[in-house]
Amino acid sequence: MVDQARARRLAKRISQIVAAALEHEVKDPRLSMVTITDARVTGDLREATVYYTVLGKSVDEAPDTAGAAAALASATGVLRSMVGAQTGIRHTPSLAFVPDQVPDEARRMEELLARTRESDAEVARLAAGARPAGDPDPYRTPREADDVDASDLAE
Repeated sequence: MVDQARARRLAKRISQIVAAALEHEVKDPRLSMVTITDARVTGDLREATVYYTVLGKSVDEAPDTAGAAAALASATGVLRSMVGAQTGIRHTPSLAFVPDQVPDEARRMEELLARTRESDAEVARLAAGARPAGDPDPYRTPREADDVDASDLAE
């Protein structure tokens, strides 16, 4: 039977353990700018997927994602041992590290929204001085009773 609440609690605990271990225990310099963002555990508690992001040393510098992935792959055994020791469950889940795509997608969405705002501003600027392409009032107005002429009565 799958206990989703237990799986969520275990996933949260695994992300805390892995983040603390990366900060204090694992001495690989390639992992200094790695941030654990989320963890998911399968319903049978056998496999855990840990999501991470890598930041650059500065704002202008690109992050070393390949180096971080290699460092996480080499530290998987140590991290799994720590998870097993600190959770106390019978079967320690296997760990899989996956780069988190949420920050990249959020950045892309922000760029799309900025582009959309710019195009909306351009359309508003063009529409400010525009005039209608036909009659100023294209809708028919009802005729008054005294505007009726003889040709309309003959029909």
